[in-house]
Amino acid sequence: MPRPSSAREGTVVLLAGADDTSDIVANYLATRVPNLEVIVEEHPSRIRMARRRAKRVGLTAVIGQVIFVVAAQPFLRWRGKHRIAAIETGAGLVTSPYPGTRHVTSVNGPDTVRMLQTMRPTVIVVNGTRIISSEVLDAMDCPFINMHAGVTPRFRGVHGGYWALVEGRPDMVGTTVHLVDEGIDTGGVLARATFDISPDDSVVTYPYLHLVAGLPHLADQVNRVLAGEKPSPLEEDIPPDGTRLYFHPTLWEYVRQRMIKGVR
Repeated sequence: MPRPSSAREGTVVLLAGADDTSDIVANYLATRVPNLEVIVEEHPSRIRMARRRAKRVGLTAVIGQVIFVVAAQPFLRWRGKHRIAAIETGAGLVTSPYPGTRHVTSVNGPDTVRMLQTMRPTVIVVNGTRIISSEVLDAMDCPFINMHAGVTPRFRGVHGGYWALVEGRPDMVGTTVHLVDEGIDTGGVLARATFDISPDDSVVTYPYLHLVAGLPHLADQVNRVLAGEKPSPLEEDIPPDGTRLYFHPTLWEYVRQRMIKGVR
């Protein structure tokens, strides 16, 4: 999708986590905005994250989630590598490392704030980082926009498409582009896109389908800001079945859902 002729010059900053989807987002935006800067944070400590999560969901659940992440996901990714490659190729996604990327320890560190203030972005795009602190959000006079792998506000957190299938809601397998606030995927919704899955898909291929569905909407919202428009969230009510924050499934939960419901 080429950049609209009405877009004015401005800087887009991508704040990203250190994974392959961040390179995909960077390469996609680079051909659609006038000036892109990319800042990638280091992976947060898994031990520290596990300790914090244990206070919320309990130690047993966290142990099961860690086993799923470190054992099941790599195996499923190996099994699904051809499907992932097909999704990337079919959508024309560029997966090579984005050149000129800057690296920081944390998106919430003082060096990140100084870097952002020097860049003076018109809009900041977020992809796969830890929760951005209010200090960082308040330090910048521009919108922060995130592309979430799930339909918010119903499916917040991680694996939104997977959990929608587990709950029998294939109609809510989709991607949301939304503003970033101090909550977890609670900012105003700017756009959504749903998609269908195939029998070849699983929890490790859904993220790439989320990208394919959401990237055009992300680029559109970014270019709207560059063109001088103020982001305008959709007017919505909380869904009838509420809003919930989701985490990784435990290994035994994943196996149970796969056996009983066929959700891969």
